Amino acid sequence: MSSTYGRFFQVTSWGESHGKAVGVVVDGCPAGLPLTEADIQTLLDRRKPGQNKYTTARKEGDEVQILSGTFEGKTTGTPISMVVFNQDQRSRDYSAIMDVYRPGHADYTFDAKYGFRDYRGGGRSSGRETIARVAAGAIAEKILGELGVTVRAYASRIGGIDASDTEAVQAFLDQKIAEQDSVGGIVECRITGVPAGLGDPVFEKLDANLAKAIMSIGAVKGVEIGDGFAVAEACGSENNDAFRYDEEGKICKKTNHAGGILGGMSDGSEIILRAAFKPTPSIAQPQETVNRATGENVEIQIKGRHDPIVVNRAVVVVESMAAITIVDALFANMHSNMDGILRYYR
Repeated sequence: MSSTYGRFFQVTSWGESHGKAVGVVVDGCPAGLPLTEADIQTLLDRRKPGQNKYTTARKEGDEVQILSGTFEGKTTGTPISMVVFNQDQRSRDYSAIMDVYRPGHADYTFDAKYGFRDYRGGGRSSGRETIARVAAGAIAEKILGELGVTVRAYASRIGGIDASDTEAVQAFLDQKIAEQDSVGGIVECRITGVPAGLGDPVFEKLDANLAKAIMSIGAVKGVEIGDGFAVAEACGSENNDAFRYDEEGKICKKTNHAGGILGGMSDGSEIILRAAFKPTPSIAQPQETVNRATGENVEIQIKGRHDPIVVNRAVVVVESMAAITIVDALFANMHSNMDGILRYYR
């Protein structure tokens, strides 16, 4: 099972939804970066459950502990290990589904691959695994902040409604909760301050790695960069971004249909990506499934505490995975040409 992401800035996630803890090891962070548990906690607080009626009622403080890799408030250059202990597990909520596969979940595929599954909330397939990504993302964002790079994600659409129309969104969500249903949505992420030239022209394209990073988030079913799927209906004269010199004599673009990436490499303009999140599969409506123990077709109603929508808590996860990917690309780019190597060692 692959639980490591990145080449030069490596993130290894571990733990299960209803195990003792979840955590992450970050390897490749340079020494001397100011880092405290408070820095990590700020991002973790944005994804923790129980914050409003549109998130699961599971009560978790999600308090992080840094176990290694820092000394006197700064990183040491060694692996940074972090842990969040699970508090409110209530595994009994899942005992009724130990032999049935929940529609829309990874129950069946996990069982088909490994020959068993952790039915207590999905185990490694649970959204709680994203704690590791956010903790690592906090470190990545600290690094990017030192370089003047910012990563900002937000919900742009919820259930087909513009997220800025809060009254319409809340009314729609309330309706779906009453119907014991769930809702999907779109998270948009904008990355500014990225220098031109990050990424490779073939298998390590920046847009390909961003897509992989975002698609690795459990509920994501689609990723687009720049104009995305709309380019299929555009003409070259409409889609091409014209180059020009700005007032300071720097090369820039008049438009940004490409979303900040050309030929797999950053072009210096804002990187824009969007992630489509499916509706939360755990709904209380009756659903058809099978019982593997009896070999019967059965009906199931999911009980327990579940998010009617994951988009609001997933925003910081998208932001974190984007930040991790950009840091990894920055580190990879440090030895891409002789000038860079000579500048460092001379």
